[in-house]
Amino acid sequence: MQSSEPSVTKLVLLLGAGLTTFAFAPILVRYAGDVHPVTLATIRTVSAALMLFPFWLWGRQTGKVQKWDGKDSFYAWAAGAFLALHFICWFASLTYTSVASASVLVTIHPVILIVVESVNKTGRFTAVTWAGVITAFGGSVLLGIMDTDPAATYSNPVLGNAFALAAAVFFVFYILLSRHLRAKGGWLDFIFRVYAGTAIACLGVFLLMGISFKASLIAWICGLTLAIGPQILGHGSINYSVKYVSPTLLSTLILVEPVFAILLAVMLFEEIPSFAEFVSMIVIMAGVALAWLGGSASQKK
Repeated sequence: MQSSEPSVTKLVLLLGAGLTTFAFAPILVRYAGDVHPVTLATIRTVSAALMLFPFWLWGRQTGKVQKWDGKDSFYAWAAGAFLALHFICWFASLTYTSVASASVLVTIHPVILIVVESVNKTGRFTAVTWAGVITAFGGSVLLGIMDTDPAATYSNPVLGNAFALAAAVFFVFYILLSRHLRAKGGWLDFIFRVYAGTAIACLGVFLLMGISFKASLIAWICGLTLAIGPQILGHGSINYSVKYVSPTLLSTLILVEPVFAILLAVMLFEEIPSFAEFVSMIVIMAGVALAWLGGSASQKK
């Protein structure tokens, strides 16, 4: 690494903290109770943008945040919109299809990314990395199968699966734009612009759908916690690291989130996973380890 880049230890600690906050996301959504998913997403994203605004404004006034040209500003807003569409499509998929199907399809993004990075030559990956990505995705598929309820009926599985796949594609666009923009600008300026775009997009969908903004106090608390934790610290750690680490490797690392979430559910709700779920978790962790062990033979920055 160059001297201006963070140490490996710093990146590992930062990503570890970020992944831990990701694991709290489904726990917080459960605690939020009976609140519309788009309402909760809007509370989360708007709160995150408002929390960051004073720091971004201070950075502009002190010269610590550089001005962006119109093209890069547009890309930042676009990245935010893609992240918002990822959230919205993911929530929508759960309305029409099973958690298992939605979870498997939304986690296809590492496979899409390794193909995209290889085709456009932004990354040349080793055979070990390819094996790790495919193994981790296979573990995610296995974990999703464990969640299938054969007796359940769903309103429109085809539509739900399409929403989940769209969520994966939107995440790919989001992380690739993040890689491009982080190579040019600072972290604070980037995440504020992106999260402002995410907030505006979520708010726009919320208003178009005519959803009630009524939510309980616990829902607001969970929404604000989601903003501080998974949004600013979780996605923020990914946005910081994407300047130095391949998007494919970061995307693969995100697959350990359900493993952490299951372990938290064990502690908080005494939901003991089955043997097959334990095997799935081991497969995911082994795949992620392989992907990171293999790394990439070359990366353009």
